[in-house]
Amino acid sequence: MPRPLRDATFADLATDPDPWEQILTAPVPADGLPLEQDPTAPDTRRTRRPRRSVTSRARTVVGELLVTSAVLAGLYLLWLLWWTDVQAEEVHEEIVASLEWAQPSAPPADRPRKEPGPGPAIAEPADGETFAVLHVPRWGYDYARPVTQGVDRATVLDPKGIGHYPGTAMPGQVGNFAVAAHRVTYGKPFNRVAELQVGDPLIVQTEDAWYVYRVTSSDVVLPGDVEVIAPNPGDPTGQAVEEIITLTTCHPMFSARERFIVHGILDYWWPATSGTPAELTGQEA
Repeated sequence: MPRPLRDATFADLATDPDPWEQILTAPVPADGLPLEQDPTAPDTRRTRRPRRSVTSRARTVVGELLVTSAVLAGLYLLWLLWWTDVQAEEVHEEIVASLEWAQPSAPPADRPRKEPGPGPAIAEPADGETFAVLHVPRWGYDYARPVTQGVDRATVLDPKGIGHYPGTAMPGQVGNFAVAAHRVTYGKPFNRVAELQVGDPLIVQTEDAWYVYRVTSSDVVLPGDVEVIAPNPGDPTGQAVEEIITLTTCHPMFSARERFIVHGILDYWWPATSGTPAELTGQEA
């Protein structure tokens, strides 16, 4: 039969460790505090972070969005004001280089006679076709920008530079050879338009001839003043009687509020085979 449990005797209790004795004999540091109460010991208890209010979180989000927007706006301006110029200028140079007839040639020893009046007839090209090169010595003897048919921004002005207003005269013809280009961004072909002075040459080069115009006037008009590109800008309802060139661009800088206009009149023309005009070689009399 099972052995009955016996009561604990005094001897048994005597052999068990005394809990009070363990506490009293526990090591105590020099400062007299128990180890677990050492004030220099790191507090390992987790602290609960105070909950942020909805307003505080909303302010943080708005601030982050504003910073991000500022960065994106800065990158956009960098792209628009710098990178579009770099890309467009490279494209303009490639277009001019692709026109074999556009490469300047040395003037002949016997200079040909300057031809006054209208030059050879030129058929109006198709939209998007590059048919001429504009040279402006005032902007540098190396300034040479392609002239393309049409003034659509996406297909002509942004990628190709100078656009010719459809329906206006062709180079060297009686009427108004009117062109447009950007003043800032996308290669800014007309950036220095305000520097032109009366008498400055504006030289249009085509496959068959050179046309040398001279600046006669400049003006600032509203976008709706389309008579500036009429065949006879001085008398929009009158008949064209002279060979005129008109440059148009936005004004002031970084704004399309107005238009800066430069008019010129044909001085002379001569065949492309006669060599580069003296105005482009620095030998103009």
